[in-house]
Amino acid sequence: MPFSVRKITGRIGAVVDGVDFNAAPDPLIIAGLREALNTHKALVFDDVDLDDDDQERVLGWFGELTTAHPNLPAADGRTNVLAVDSESSKSNEWHTDVTFVASPPQITSLRSLVTTPYGGETLIANSATAYRDLPEPLRVLAESLRAVHTNQYDYVRPTATSELRQEYDRAFLATPYEAEHPVVRVHPLTGERGLFIGGFVKRIVGLSATESAELLGIFQSYVTRPENVLRWTWSPSQLLVFDNRITQHYAIDNYDDHPRLLHRVTVAGEVPVGVDGRPSEQLVGDASHFTRVPELVG
Repeated sequence: MPFSVRKITGRIGAVVDGVDFNAAPDPLIIAGLREALNTHKALVFDDVDLDDDDQERVLGWFGELTTAHPNLPAADGRTNVLAVDSESSKSNEWHTDVTFVASPPQITSLRSLVTTPYGGETLIANSATAYRDLPEPLRVLAESLRAVHTNQYDYVRPTATSELRQEYDRAFLATPYEAEHPVVRVHPLTGERGLFIGGFVKRIVGLSATESAELLGIFQSYVTRPENVLRWTWSPSQLLVFDNRITQHYAIDNYDDHPRLLHRVTVAGEVPVGVDGRPSEQLVGDASHFTRVPELVG
């Protein structure tokens, strides 16, 4: 490969150098990047000279793009770009992107536009190693469970304090969505099993709210073990790409009132499948304007 891959931690993350994003797409380069993403789950590219068009183009190497979000408006003049702006929202909870639809994105990318003088890191957790860390009885239990994910998640979000954040929350909640997913998802390319939970989970099917919360807390504690987490400190002009199928992420709110702006582009993903081969289901809402279910991209 004409690019280098340097591990950041033993379990997740790598810095990739030597990729020319201005060149025509090369199938060998794309295959190498896909292999690196399958292995390391999160890839960082430093000093990239990309605008919104470029970010969309590069992510298009991996498959069809989703629109910006099922409910939230796209960045000005765009269709596929979501502004992740501290002025309107801070995503300081563990989650996997858009799991309240039956086919969440396979890949998420974040590009830094405005970074903070301190803090503002993004945490990314490897949910495959979290699954492997579970004692066998918990693995067997997790494999048998399904969970309902929803965007109606006021039960975990604090009350917004500014008008911009209240407006963001109103938009986020405007159209309800619910999807039922396996608690353990099988990765369609690698066959790895990973815990597929996070902040959008409302309950485990067949359990009460209290039972769900207690059991999810146990599973989540394995996802967020320090050994499974990459803590990435942002610099200007960086691109972070991670496999949304087998990770969770968290934006740390530790930078006071400094502005922070990233642009997000996501790649359409498959319907998740559990260990038993049963696929996810949409229970509430139609997300066809956000994403269609694509062919599996290897």
